[in-house]
Amino acid sequence: MDPNLSQSDDDQSQNIPISDWQLANHSVGEQFSTGATSNSLEPSATIVNPDSVASRPAIRADEYRRLLNRKIRRMYPWSVLLFVAACGSTWYVGGPVYAAGVMGILLAHELGHYIQALRYRVPASPPMFIPMPFLMLGTMGAVIVQGAGFANRKALFDIAISGPLAGLVFAIPIAWWGLQDSTVVTIEPSQGALILGDPLILKWMYKAQHGVLAQNQEVALNPLLFAGWVGIFITALNLMPIGQLDGGHILYTLIGRKAHWVAYGIVGCTVAWMVIQQDPSFALMIGLLYAFGLKHPPSADDTAPIGLFRVLLGWLVLAFVFVGFTPFPITAQQPTLPAASSQETSAS
Repeated sequence: MDPNLSQSDDDQSQNIPISDWQLANHSVGEQFSTGATSNSLEPSATIVNPDSVASRPAIRADEYRRLLNRKIRRMYPWSVLLFVAACGSTWYVGGPVYAAGVMGILLAHELGHYIQALRYRVPASPPMFIPMPFLMLGTMGAVIVQGAGFANRKALFDIAISGPLAGLVFAIPIAWWGLQDSTVVTIEPSQGALILGDPLILKWMYKAQHGVLAQNQEVALNPLLFAGWVGIFITALNLMPIGQLDGGHILYTLIGRKAHWVAYGIVGCTVAWMVIQQDPSFALMIGLLYAFGLKHPPSADDTAPIGLFRVLLGWLVLAFVFVGFTPFPITAQQPTLPAASSQETSAS
């Protein structure tokens, strides 16, 4: 445990390095928008005279925290309502088993972030789920609204990495559990099929359960296996080292501002790939990343040490992108014969 966590609430609020400019301009930000200017004022550890110039940043930081907490308290009823709505939308598209699996994975992911935010006393809302009954997945995941300027490098790392780790603790076993009751189907060229791309980790699991598949064979998705596929793919997507994604936070704590160039490179290559393949699958996500910014804002203290263990863990978790992501998440196979156009199979 960080020794600073044992301080009283007042002492901790005094040590928040937030400048006058930040206090005047920061508002509650989107998930993990933990930006703070690197030249923040460092207030005294003890307030002797509340009217002194040195004490003003600490007092305003305390006011800022109280303001955020009031806003966050008003979000709890909405959080419950959106969670129920997301449960309903995922039930609608995939049934109760799928809903339980995918919502369990997403809830674990968001609680991983939330609990770490509580641990470091970073003001954060409960998870705000996004129901989407007209999409194949039934939801667009969830976000946590977090106050800006409170997390240093160490806190930022722990908050960012805990979500993917918690989600994978559920996603991988759920996928394996669903795989035990799965079947292999043969998809003929005359059939219409909606085929989900297989990340490398799922290919390993398929081979362990069913052996080597023929070229025209696929593992048919049951609700539990589909929930595991969604959890693995979304986790890998969220670990892309770009901007405000979990991977962007993790990479920033590892290499600092050099992470900006990595983000530019990945986005540039993705855009080029979409143009060459004439596949706009990731256009919406690229647009959202641009809207929120490809650069990662500084933490409250970029010099805070994170230790060798966190460095190794960070690179290991980022490497999950290579085994959990697929550039072709959904492929629609068109039937070659008009008579077979009504036949459609959902498989992975």
